Amino acid sequence: MVRFRSLFVSFLARYWARNAEKAMTALARFRQAQLEEGKVKERRPFLASECSELPKAEKWRRQIISEISKKVAQIQNAGLGEFRIRDLNDEINKLLREKGHWEYRIKELGGPDYRRFGPRMLDHEGKEVPGNRGYKYFGAARDLPGVRELFEKEPAPAQRKTRGELMKDVDAEYYGYRDEDDGVLLPLEAQYEKQAVMEAVQKWRAEKESRLPGEKPAQEEEEESIYSVQNLEPDDDENRDELEEEEGGISFFAHVPVPSQKEVEEALVRRKKMELLQRYASETLQAQSQEARALLGL
Repeated sequence: MVRFRSLFVSFLARYWARNAEKAMTALARFRQAQLEEGKVKERRPFLASECSELPKAEKWRRQIISEISKKVAQIQNAGLGEFRIRDLNDEINKLLREKGHWEYRIKELGGPDYRRFGPRMLDHEGKEVPGNRGYKYFGAARDLPGVRELFEKEPAPAQRKTRGELMKDVDAEYYGYRDEDDGVLLPLEAQYEKQAVMEAVQKWRAEKESRLPGEKPAQEEEEESIYSVQNLEPDDDENRDELEEEEGGISFFAHVPVPSQKEVEEALVRRKKMELLQRYASETLQAQSQEARALLGL
């Protein structure tokens, strides 16, 4: 019974205290309404240029500073949520720009230059992103997704080495004198060399098979056209010795009939004509051409 009575008394005390607080709040609002009765509450002009009185301009600047202080205190709470924090940060930046307009207007009206000499503590509360001049981030807005990365410092560039430090690494291995010491390069070179030789042999065989019977390669033809062989009598040893001394080497003897340069050129022209006829002429034209050659004895 005693316990129930004590609980009831505490409940009444709490209830009466709450009613008293409500009454005081209502009384305060009533008192404020009486004081403002008959007065028109003046609103801050939308544009600073609309104000033409220096005291009022000072008043509106102080009002803006008060609003900025309240919002900066609110944005420190990270539990407000991302959207609310972003809205508060936008409102603070908007008020800062408006404060700058009023400071410029105060200077025009003959007042002090707050932009140059006034305190800038409110501006220093926020951090400005490099490359985004004017917009600042305050309080919990600095830790928002996408904003934190903007303030991360870039890694310092690597320090360049001096010429002396670079020359320390220049040795025989730098110039490639020890490339064969590891035992890897030589087998690879041998493998590629073998492959290159095989390809060269195959190419030579293909060229040899593609030539007509009795035809000599162009290189041999050029060599034969350069070196001329003089007919010497087999018994004339003195003439042969003199010729060898004049030429400064050993003379060459042809044991088979060697065509002259003119004959070789004629053979090449005939071969070229045959290739052109086979490529462009019809079978009837080729037959007529062969009959004409037979009649002419060519």
